[in-house]
Amino acid sequence: MAHLEMEENRISLDSLEKGTDNPAFESPGEEGLYEENHDGPRGGSKEERRGEGKGRVSSYCRKALQPASKAKRFCKAHAKTLRMVFWGIFGVAYLCYLIAACWLNFQRALALLIITAVVVFFMLWSLFKKYCGAKVLQLLSPVQKCFQKSWRWLKWLLSVVLLGGLVTWLALDTARNPEQLISLAGFCFILLFLFIFSKHHSAVSWRAVFWGIALEFLIGLFILRTTPGIQAFRWLGDQIQIFLGYTKAGSVFVFGNTLVEEVFAFQTLPIVVFFSCVMSILYYLGAMQWLILKISWLLQFSMGTTPTETLSVAGNIFVGQTEAPLLIRPYLADMTYSEIHAVMTGGFSTIAGSVMGAYISFGIDAASLIAASVMAAPCALAMSKLVYPEVEESKFKGKESVHIASGEEQNILEAASSGAAASVGLVANIAANLIAFLAVLEFINAALLWFGEMVNIKDLSFQMICSYVLMPVAFLMGADWADSPLVAELLGTKIFLNEFVAYQQLATYKKNRLDGLEEWNGGQKQWISERAETITTFALCGFANLSSIGIMLGGLTSLVPHRKSDFASVVLRALLTGICVSMLNSCLAGLMYTPTEVSDCVTFFGTANFTSTSYPIYTCCKQLFASTMLENGTLSFTGVWDGQAESELWLMQCCGHYNHTSCTW
Repeated sequence: MAHLEMEENRISLDSLEKGTDNPAFESPGEEGLYEENHDGPRGGSKEERRGEGKGRVSSYCRKALQPASKAKRFCKAHAKTLRMVFWGIFGVAYLCYLIAACWLNFQRALALLIITAVVVFFMLWSLFKKYCGAKVLQLLSPVQKCFQKSWRWLKWLLSVVLLGGLVTWLALDTARNPEQLISLAGFCFILLFLFIFSKHHSAVSWRAVFWGIALEFLIGLFILRTTPGIQAFRWLGDQIQIFLGYTKAGSVFVFGNTLVEEVFAFQTLPIVVFFSCVMSILYYLGAMQWLILKISWLLQFSMGTTPTETLSVAGNIFVGQTEAPLLIRPYLADMTYSEIHAVMTGGFSTIAGSVMGAYISFGIDAASLIAASVMAAPCALAMSKLVYPEVEESKFKGKESVHIASGEEQNILEAASSGAAASVGLVANIAANLIAFLAVLEFINAALLWFGEMVNIKDLSFQMICSYVLMPVAFLMGADWADSPLVAELLGTKIFLNEFVAYQQLATYKKNRLDGLEEWNGGQKQWISERAETITTFALCGFANLSSIGIMLGGLTSLVPHRKSDFASVVLRALLTGICVSMLNSCLAGLMYTPTEVSDCVTFFGTANFTSTSYPIYTCCKQLFASTMLENGTLSFTGVWDGQAESELWLMQCCGHYNHTSCTW
């Protein structure tokens, strides 16, 4: 019997390796046995004794780690409950924080409150779809069937109502600002131009065209006309400017304060690195994929386009023309010509978020740039279906969505590092292109000047040629006739060189205006009006230039090499469509532009500092000059300036900065 018990309790190397505890070690006589064996003669080989020692150590370590193992098993078994507890505690803590922030200063916490409300709405909507979506759809199925039966005549009724409302709104709105009708005429002209150059006139999907234009119009109306839209995008633009300002910390550390303050490359290009790093982090977290999918669903549901082309165009709002196709890389090989054309048009019609940061650093209005990028997505998809309609059977038609691959980074630090590293090529490309294009432009201007002098044409240049050729287009977009040459010059620079150079020149014009320089200097216009600035900002917002053809073909061919000839066959048509999409956006901006109200100049001059000039000072000085009358050596004023004791003093101060006939008294 004792022999059987010892057999059961006997330890072996196999049991130690498998983690089985030996009950014999827990017997009361364990210490005595161990001492006896230790003092007495040792049996067995050295390997056996070494194995026994390792087994004991393994057993002791295993016993020491038993609490941690139990805790791990408990966490695995109750992972769902623990996760709910964690998020519950986090939610309560955040709610307390939000209440405290609102209690201390509601205006300061308003932005946080709105962001929280949006996030909570989408979270609740996701939960509602997951648990109640199928039941709700089942309950609404009779309504859906009834709606489908009535849709044939209901869509015409809806179209007539919407068209009537649009015409009424335009009539009332343009009655106050008739110059907006020019932008409307330009919009219609560009649409007609694109239809004339359509690949298949009879196959145009008018649903996609009209819904795309309607979405573009509604987005523009919300951003440019409604108070919440104006305030929201102005706030967003201000926050982006503040956010991009953090780039200076890294730039100053690497390059020094002097270079960052004085040299263009060290001011602007580091912003591209910072923005690329942030975008990579957002992709790693899944935030960008979620946002792109939501926008893609809206476009696909309303316009009836396939998920692949829609997803790529939606991605172009945030990333560049070579990065967006990566979202649909597995599907590019099977896409139709029309879908490829849509992908290219989306790339040409928008700009990447990284270079948008650089343009904002120039001084370009951030809200206008964001609005132009968002409005370009539905317009690009609509115009693509107008110029290159679908005549093939797409393999992706009827699919609700496609899968977006996530990044390969293992953690957030690797995502930040890879994003910054990936921007090095982009920064080098921007710098190289600026050097090359500006040098080529200078050479072209020198050659044109030489040829012009041969036939007594003075100051002939590339900009002058563009200003004459594209001047009608600039005027149709809504720019004043006096501003049209400069706007046309910027358009030509964008199309034949690139938008980076054009935005840089536009920033110079804007700075001249804000600094209060005179509008004309020796017959040369030094700046353009606020309306023309807004129109030009929208018109330049896109990668549609000749140099982008190579970038687009190179990017897509590297993904699907065997379709190189297919890409080349549609790229020029896509480039033309992309150029027109930016122009359509600018026409819409001109149609919805509202002039800035001039402040009370008398009150403004009462507190103004005339040691330097500014745009408000220039505007009020022009108003003062216009109200000045000089008769028989007597100076008098009309309008609001009449009876003001300081009017003569203000006139002298204005004459110290600007030349006018009123200053001769």
